[in-house]
Order: sequence, then structure tokens, then C-alpha cells
Amino acid sequence: MSTQKSNFKVSSRLARRILLERQGLCHAPHLKQSKDDLLQLVSRLGFVQVDSVNTVERAHHMILFARNQTYKRQHLAALIEKDRHLFENWTHDASIIPTEFYPVWKRKFERDGEMLRQRWQKWRREGFEEILDDILGHVKENGPAMSRDLASNEKKSNGGWWDWHPSKTALEYLWRTGQLAVTRRENFQKVYDVYERVIPYSHRTGKIKNSELVDWCCRAALDRLGLATPGELAAFWGVISAGEAKTWAERQGKDLPRVEVEAVDGSRPREALADPTVLDLRDDDIAPPSRLRVISPFDPVIRDRKRLQRLFNFDYRIEIFVPAPKRKYGYYVFPLLEGDRFVGRIDMKRNPKTNALDVLNVWWEPGVKPSKQRFKALQSELARVGKFASCMDVQFSTGIAN
Repeated sequence: MSTQKSNFKVSSRLARRILLERQGLCHAPHLKQSKDDLLQLVSRLGFVQVDSVNTVERAHHMILFARNQTYKRQHLAALIEKDRHLFENWTHDASIIPTEFYPVWKRKFERDGEMLRQRWQKWRREGFEEILDDILGHVKENGPAMSRDLASNEKKSNGGWWDWHPSKTALEYLWRTGQLAVTRRENFQKVYDVYERVIPYSHRTGKIKNSELVDWCCRAALDRLGLATPGELAAFWGVISAGEAKTWAERQGKDLPRVEVEAVDGSRPREALADPTVLDLRDDDIAPPSRLRVISPFDPVIRDRKRLQRLFNFDYRIEIFVPAPKRKYGYYVFPLLEGDRFVGRIDMKRNPKTNALDVLNVWWEPGVKPSKQRFKALQSELARVGKFASCMDVQFSTGIAN
């Protein structure tokens, strides 16, 4: 990379505060949020990941609630299903994305088409390619459809949730390549329609070149991270390759400042590109709320586990796919953020029988004192989360105390 301002050092404290601020976690979480405010938040984040696991509440709702406790699910639904200001497709995973970015995703659809064909031929059930035109024609003629509407005559498999029937695979392929769009969800199941009936005309008519795609992805990622290596720029959207981002940094991004970002453990600093606006910042110029907050395992701030370790000294792993006897913590454990530090993690779930939020265990990080004040802050946060998840009470397992 270029060496413009390469001797400029950014402390780990400032680096993590820049990341928290760019990712919406430095704004007052109690201020009333309108639907327009929510749209601005999603745009600031870039996308919000969607995941099917629902131990307390769906990941996208938890991500948005962590940033504003007045967040309303109906506002998100309206922005997606009525206003069409947001749409659902793929970044590094299934995500909710501002529709103004759709021209970028049109280019991604073109790039992904052949890659998905080759990949899915190996691990999806055979036969989906032969019915792509039929499935697309059915939706065009009959309107929105769900996977279950098209699978009644297909042989069922005992292969698990990942072993899709051919029509489900066809629907997903048509969605991932932009020929279909998700018009809404019913009980979290996708309802597909042709993209012309979902994406507003003003957004689906734009077209960009490949060079414009790479430039947009890198600049838009840097704007949302503040500091990033080329690899981190590429990984942010999951749209371009690390090689493309590296070439961009050496050419189009050659005039951007380069800085040395220090690690919290004192290890060797890493060179990164910087948004020029961060160069005049000091540690105390960004002040995240001191409130203790529950963070989703799919929150964008913790998605890059190496960056999380480097800037926050927080070693986190989601253990959904780890056999129960080998789990260090639990099936679906939430990090706990206090100010600009991850101070612990919590295993909890909504109990449908008692309508309570059951807290199974809490682990505080080394060096974090489990004081009465901190435990009281945790109780206050769990009361907020419990109310958001429509729980009537918060129940702590025996032995959990300050």
C-alpha cells in the first residue's frame, strides 16, 4: 500500500471507538426512533444480517435494538414490504440492504450466477437447473410463492434443513441472482416474487461497470469502518475479492491516508487505510454510552473475530455447531458491551412455557469486577431486552449473582 501518513498511529482505544461510532453504537440508545431514523441507521450500517436462530429474538431485530431501544419491528417491515426502501439479498450472508444500493447488487447478481451454479451442483440436490425457467414462469404468472407451495409433489428428504428440494434450490438460485426478490416473510419463511414487482423502477434501472462496483464497495466499506485493510474492505460486503480490494488500494485509493493501528495487547501495529476525517480525532472525541448492552452474535461489530481480538481483546466464538459436551460457554451466547469494552457474555433464552427470559449463565471477562453496580446495570439491560422480546419476567438460574 501507499505510505501517505504511514507514520501516523491510531491507538487501539481510538480504533475501537471509531468502529463503534461508524457502526451506530455510539449514539444515545434511548432517543425515540422514527421510521426515517431507522432507514438512516440501516444505511449507516450498510446492511443488517438476517439469521433463523431465535433464542431470544431474531438476529436482525437484536442488532437494531442494541442501537436504539425504541426500535419498532413494524417500521422495519414497512420499509421492506411497503415502502420498498430496503430489500433482502446476500452480502456475506442473508441481509437487509438499502434499496438505493440495488444497482450494485445487479452487478453482483451477474458475477454470482455461474459461481453458484458450479457450487450448488456439488452440494445441492440434483435437478434444480432443469426447472429454473418453470419456477420463474410460475411466479410470473401466479404471483408470490413460498417454497412449500412448489414442493408438494417432490420427494421429501431426511437430509436436514440444508438438503433443499429442487424447487427450493431453484427459488434460492433465482433470488441470489436477482431474477426473484423476497417480497415479504411469513413466519420467517421467504415469499418470492419477480423482482420487477418488488424493486422500484428508479433503482432497478441503474447499471454500473465492474470498476465502479469495486470502487463503490471499497469506499462505502471504509466509510462504515473508518479504518480498514484491503482484506477488511473486501470482507465487509462480501461482494468483491481481496485481490480486487488490494488492487483498488494501490490505484484508486492510493491517495487515502495510511495509518498504523495499534493492538490492545501491544502486539505489532497493522497498517490500514483511513477515512481522512479520523486523522484529527483523539480518544475522548468519541464517547460511547456507558450503558451495558447485549450484542447479537451476528452483530457487524463482532463479525470479524480477528479484529475483535485485536481491538477489544475479546475472544468470541458462536458455538451453535459445536457438540454440547465440547462447548466452552453455550449454544447461543450473547456478548456484553459496556462503553467501548466487551466485559462478558451471557447465555439466555426466551422460555415459551413461562413467558420469561431465562438467564442460564453469565461469564465476566478476566479483569472485569462483577460489582453490584455492574450487576444492576446487567439487570436493567435484561429488563429492556425481556420487554422487547415480550417476556413477562427475567429469571436467573441459581448461583448467578454479583
